[in-house]
Amino acid sequence: MRLAKGHFQAFAEIVSILTRHRDLTLEMARRELADRYAGQAFGLLWAIGHPVFMVGLYVFIFAFVFKQKVGGTLEMPLDYTAYLLSGLVAWMSFQESLTKSCAAITANAALVKQVVFPLEILPVKGVLASMFPQAVSLILLVVYVLITNGGLHITYLLLPLLIVMQTMAMTGLAFILAPVGAYFRDIKDFMQLFATAGVYLMPVFYLPHWVPDLFKPLLYLNPFSYLIWCYQDALYFGRFEHPWAWGVTGLASLLSFVVGYRIFRKLKPALGNLL
Repeated sequence: MRLAKGHFQAFAEIVSILTRHRDLTLEMARRELADRYAGQAFGLLWAIGHPVFMVGLYVFIFAFVFKQKVGGTLEMPLDYTAYLLSGLVAWMSFQESLTKSCAAITANAALVKQVVFPLEILPVKGVLASMFPQAVSLILLVVYVLITNGGLHITYLLLPLLIVMQTMAMTGLAFILAPVGAYFRDIKDFMQLFATAGVYLMPVFYLPHWVPDLFKPLLYLNPFSYLIWCYQDALYFGRFEHPWAWGVTGLASLLSFVVGYRIFRKLKPALGNLL
């Protein structure tokens, strides 16, 4: 009971902080996205060009080079490209958020040392900036499905719910990685390796039944797999093909958000002395 009460109080506290500073958070997220391409000839066009290139590269390699034959059946209603994109859109922003979060504190030392600045904003602004590639990828997927299938599943209406759950999970992990990154600077390198390899450790490029029985448990032990299954249900299958994944994702996202903030709150007082 005390644990549940502590979680509820932490949830109410962080929601209050982010609501109170929502304008500052959104502005800093916008500036982070703009500053990333400041001084470059094409500027913010790179923010669109990067996800378009990565999506195109994955589609070319896995759909045209390896020529996977998927789709056209009741069990697999759309083609392989749509299957690939439905899982990839979420992971592209997630992996960027993970790598950004490791440096959220160390890259903003001047702000951390200001007593009055709300440090909770620093991990969150990186999360929000990381959602932009996902928005671009989702638009590409929607256009592709409309062209090839002639319409969208009604489950596309579940996208707002999925994005809320995903954002909560990303924010919770960012609250953990940001202060830990100040204590242990090497974590950003470990996270970059995981971000690169992670896409191959979940059912994005392959169907679960393609995996040898010996390694199938790894899919179910990977918490990110459940988020991918939810996106595939909404964007590819058009039905609750993995109904249990929605419950796992919802609960994991909420716990990540609350526990992550409680860890951040505990470590926050020492951050100024570390920089």
